[in-house]
Amino acid sequence: MSNGPPPLIQRVADFRGVSSPILRDAAALAGLALSAAGAAGLSTIESPIVRSLPRDGLALMLFLDVGHISVHTLPDRETVVLDLLVSTGRDPQKAVDVFARKFGVPEARAARAIDRG
Repeated sequence: MSNGPPPLIQRVADFRGVSSPILRDAAALAGLALSAAGAAGLSTIESPIVRSLPRDGLALMLFLDVGHISVHTLPDRETVVLDLLVSTGRDPQKAVDVFARKFGVPEARAARAIDRG
């Protein structure tokens, strides 16, 4: 049995056509990230870190016990870029689905999973 870190999977998803005010609301975006982590059964190690970007966008980082959730909003492009790195055996799609429901989009565009071994 290995004592190293567990195998990881990365899930990347782009949401287009998102006109939600949450793209500019740091507190709401942080709450959404925490809800998404909970829905996927992910354990966080601290509160989300949110920073303002030029052109009213936000960047969020939520550190997990193994991995992360990062979110970048681009309100002028009505775009959200979501990146999840989680332990294999967890279902990052559940977190993606929470974001999709909140943004009112049926699914993420250019969504893909990458096995990180």
